[in-house]
Amino acid sequence: MKKDFETKFTAWSFILAAVLLWFGWALSPHHIGEYIVASDFNEIGKNVWYWIWMYRIHIFGWVTMGIATFALVSVIGRKPYRVVILPGAGMIIIGTFTLAIAAAYFYNHGAWGVGQTTGKSPEEINDFMGKLLFTNQYVTCFVRFGRIFSGVGLVLLGFAFIKWKIVSTWLGWFTALLGLAAMGVILTIPDNFEIYKPLFHVKVVWLLAMGFVLLKQGVHLPKDA
Repeated sequence: MKKDFETKFTAWSFILAAVLLWFGWALSPHHIGEYIVASDFNEIGKNVWYWIWMYRIHIFGWVTMGIATFALVSVIGRKPYRVVILPGAGMIIIGTFTLAIAAAYFYNHGAWGVGQTTGKSPEEINDFMGKLLFTNQYVTCFVRFGRIFSGVGLVLLGFAFIKWKIVSTWLGWFTALLGLAAMGVILTIPDNFEIYKPLFHVKVVWLLAMGFVLLKQGVHLPKDA
C-alpha cells in the first residue's frame, strides 16, 4: 500500500473539489437551468455580486477536480494498468474542463446580461435573448458532452480500480456505475435537465469518497509497478 504525501495531497484535492462544487452551488441565490432565459437576469440582479462569487467558487470546484484527477494519475498511472488509467483519467479531465467552460459561460453571461437587460422593454429583452440563442445551444452541447466524456472516463477508472484492486472494491463499482449513469441519462434522455441534477450530487459524494478512502487507506500498487 502507498500512503504518503502524494496520496494525502490527492485525497485533500478530491475533498476540496467536493466542497467547492457543492457549496458554490448550494449557497448560490439562483441556479441557471440548461439554458439562460430572460427571467434568470431578474433573479441574478437581486444580488449580483454574491451570485458572482458563489459561481466562481463552483467553477473552481471543477478546476480542483481536474487537479485531483491529475494528481491521482501521477500516483497510480504506471505499469501494468496505466493503459487503462491514463485514458480514463484523461477523459474525466476533458469532461471536467468542458463543464467548467460551460459554467464559465453561464457565469459571464449571467452577470453581463443583468446590465444589458436592466430597464429594457420586453421587446428589447426578447431581441437580446434571440442573439444569445446560438451560443446557448453550443454551451448546452458542452454541458451534455462534458457529462458523457466524464462518464466514459469514470467507467474506465472504475474498471481499473476493480481489476487491480487499487482502492476498495466498493469504490471501484461506485466509480464505474456513476460513469454509466452519467452517460445513460444523456444518451437516452438528452433533453431532460432535471433528471441529471441528482447525479451532480452523487458526483460530489464520489469526490468525498475518493478523498476519504485515499486518506485512510492510500492506494494499492502491484510489486512490479
